[in-house]
Amino acid sequence: MNVQEDFNKFIKDAKRVLKVSRKPDKDEYIDLAKISALGVVVVGGIGYIIVCLGHVIGL
Repeated sequence: MNVQEDFNKFIKDAKRVLKVSRKPDKDEYIDLAKISALGVVVVGGIGYIIVCLGHVIGL
């Protein structure tokens, strides 16, 4: 495949995705925000624990 064919395939695929996608409703958006916030808190907590352990060990 050349660059032009790759680009045309990408545009075709992008149009197909936009056609079948839809805007989330309010409940779906709130659930997604809660899950994302929980993920940030979990990753931050793990990082905090690692830093605290590093200070205790003396690294």
